[in-house]
Amino acid sequence: MLLGIDIGTSSVKVSVVDTRTFQCIATAAYPDTEAKIISLKHGWAEQPPDQWWEYTQLAIQRLHASGKYNPEGIEAIGIAYQMHGLVLVDSEQQSIRNSIIWCDSRAVPYGDAAFKALGENNCLSTLLNSPGNFTASKLAWVKEHEPQVYKRINKVMLPGDFIAMKLTGTLTTTPAALSEGMFWNFKEHGISTALMEYFGFDPAFIPEVKNVFSDHGRVTAAAASLLSLKPGIPVTYKAGDQPNNALSLHVMEPGEVAANAGTSGVIYGVTNELAADPLSRINSFAHVNHTSEQQRIGVLLCINGAGITSSWVRSLSAGKTSYADLNRGIEEVPAGSDGLFFLPFGNGAERMLNNQMIGAQLAGLDFNNHTAAHIYRAGLEGVAHAFRYGLEIMQENSIRPTVIRAGHANMFLSDVFASSFVNTTGIPVELYENDGSCGSALGAGIGVGAFTAGEASAYMKPVKRIEVTDAEQYNDYYQVWKQHLNNHINHQ
Repeated sequence: MLLGIDIGTSSVKVSVVDTRTFQCIATAAYPDTEAKIISLKHGWAEQPPDQWWEYTQLAIQRLHASGKYNPEGIEAIGIAYQMHGLVLVDSEQQSIRNSIIWCDSRAVPYGDAAFKALGENNCLSTLLNSPGNFTASKLAWVKEHEPQVYKRINKVMLPGDFIAMKLTGTLTTTPAALSEGMFWNFKEHGISTALMEYFGFDPAFIPEVKNVFSDHGRVTAAAASLLSLKPGIPVTYKAGDQPNNALSLHVMEPGEVAANAGTSGVIYGVTNELAADPLSRINSFAHVNHTSEQQRIGVLLCINGAGITSSWVRSLSAGKTSYADLNRGIEEVPAGSDGLFFLPFGNGAERMLNNQMIGAQLAGLDFNNHTAAHIYRAGLEGVAHAFRYGLEIMQENSIRPTVIRAGHANMFLSDVFASSFVNTTGIPVELYENDGSCGSALGAGIGVGAFTAGEASAYMKPVKRIEVTDAEQYNDYYQVWKQHLNNHINHQ
């Protein structure tokens, strides 16, 4: 058996996969309500790392309580995690501040300054990105604004590195994690000396660097006792949630593309080129199977405001209406939402909009015609339109999918959203029964040598394929939506 852990923004999910069948035999999550994002100032977003660890323990206890497997049979652990979060620990391996998570916008000026000082062409050719709002820039913010915290830093890590440390007491990271934090130089195949020197960071802050599929430490006796696991189980895989989602959909080779519509929305394509968008609106990171000998780069489009859009609309009913009821309630609302348009950009600075914080907006609201169902449908369609807007940027950068693979989860559980996505983008979608925790369990199996990625993929079959049926009509809606977006940006 393999244990997968997915440290998400809204909850921690855990699963057990059987190596003989590649099937996920049990899944659990904690908490039942969406975890809080702490926002002390406009554009800030934090979560306590120790809370992730607490949720991990409680989720694993729920998983064991299913009775569908024997915990003694778990032989390896894999971890997926929300990308770009800054986690700082002291010499006692204790977290010394809340994590500044992926949708926090405070560090944009630091990344922009580094982009200019280090040279834009140099950054795009070595880091494959502008330092932007990523982990290194967040650390620079801490250095300037919280010098007493900065002095206590022993190691800097990503969320998955932190959970692996809590399990094993061992501190490691990976080229993939460092690349998403902007610490990795792809030309030198190592830590970016230029970036570290520019920000004045101590190289000792970086934990030992190991491949994604490696022995990242063994579960300690103390952690094993907390989790009712055997001591000594290896952690053999760590990856950001989007590369992990791609692995779980067997998007591993150039030309393959995955999508995800959780709290944020992502399209993730694989290329074998060290590619970077000249305007840095999309991101390029080391994929889980990237090596210096065989380049595999994940080109990532991120829309901060995806599932959180649905969550916000649901909150208008004080959470009393389920997502299933919301989806049923919009079946009578026509495509196009009777002229109501939603810009879903209310969750921090949007990379594809050049790191602008333009805010969400409803356009065309008619008090005599539009209902709560119209607002919900317009939100779903707005996210689909945002995906197409980002996909047009990816197509400029030679990512041109003919089919997109996605998990049958989150927003793709909504037939209206799935249909809007396909007809707006003009690209069919194949839906698979998978989630991040099952994917991380599969990653653990690859890392421990139980099977190869190819062997696991042979068992994957789509549960549904959605074809394009009404591209012309949805293109009309998209063009109006895009005009609203451009007008909104121009008036900022």
